[in-house]
Amino acid sequence: MFTIKAMNTFASKTKLSIFSVLAITVFVMLQSRAFAQSPVVGELKAEPKIAVVLNSGEATVSLIDMPTRKVIKTIPVGKEPHHLMLTPDQKTLLIANAAGNDIDLLNPVNGELTGKIPNIIDPYQIGYSPDHKWFIVNGNRLDRVDVYRSQGADLKLAKSVKLGKTPSHIAFTADSKTAFITLQDSNELAAIDLDTQTVIWKMPTGKVPAGLWVTPGDQYLLVGITGEDYVQVIDWKNRKEVKRIFTGKGAHNFRPLGDKKHVFVTNRIASSISQINMQTLEKTGDILGLPAGPDDMEITPDGKSLWVTFRFSRKAGVIDIPTMKLVSVISVGKSPHGVFFTPRASWE
Repeated sequence: MFTIKAMNTFASKTKLSIFSVLAITVFVMLQSRAFAQSPVVGELKAEPKIAVVLNSGEATVSLIDMPTRKVIKTIPVGKEPHHLMLTPDQKTLLIANAAGNDIDLLNPVNGELTGKIPNIIDPYQIGYSPDHKWFIVNGNRLDRVDVYRSQGADLKLAKSVKLGKTPSHIAFTADSKTAFITLQDSNELAAIDLDTQTVIWKMPTGKVPAGLWVTPGDQYLLVGITGEDYVQVIDWKNRKEVKRIFTGKGAHNFRPLGDKKHVFVTNRIASSISQINMQTLEKTGDILGLPAGPDDMEITPDGKSLWVTFRFSRKAGVIDIPTMKLVSVISVGKSPHGVFFTPRASWE
């Protein structure tokens, strides 16, 4: 007979079982939620190990062990390696050898050379469009821009565009429709329609325009005026100057902090680096007393360390961003230019 006592015992056990299941379920849900909101373990440990510095005056690349900040290897590449670019698949670093008329392929993780793209003529500055369909090569000494159709490192020349004197740096609109080019010795800025590979317009700038940066929303172009002491802010849609942000003599190249708000600019002659607020278009700080010729920059993924090459000093350096102070100086080769490591802070 199924007695009342037995029924009470059954009810108690059933109630306990239900509560146990509920408790376990809630625990699992909380753990899953916490895990989903936490970074993946691998991401927490993801830090760059090797910094690549191009020595344009020696046709070499210095590989720097980032934890110890010491050069561990120097490898030969083509003549005058000035700028570099990661392929869209994030697996290969392209090293543009301007006087060598070719591009070396390098594994960005271990620093080993993996191949070469021959017959890329006068590749001073290079860049992929945001949609990765186009690859631009600025021919600094030949006064032309070569527009390639791109499939990663597989490049097919679409057209050579003759421009003014000494094409220098490149920037793109977010829709990959337009490429902007500074012309250092013509004191001009040019816009190229990538679909037709034709020059849309040119406009005058300050003396010796170099680095380019597009502010969020493609609102303004920032131009480093290396022949003077300011960053020129240009309303490119209406082709007019908006203002001048005075940073220091030899305002040259840009690297965004990665917060969509601030960008750094190197001042080559002043031996300083300035920080600019892209929303207010005001200078917000300076890093002073640096070795001669600060040039190209890169930022660690945590946003705390700014690596920079010093073009006139045969050195690279590490700046602590929170304090805006130089904390390390590393001897490299002659005329160090481009610098790269991966992972890194986002370019925005």
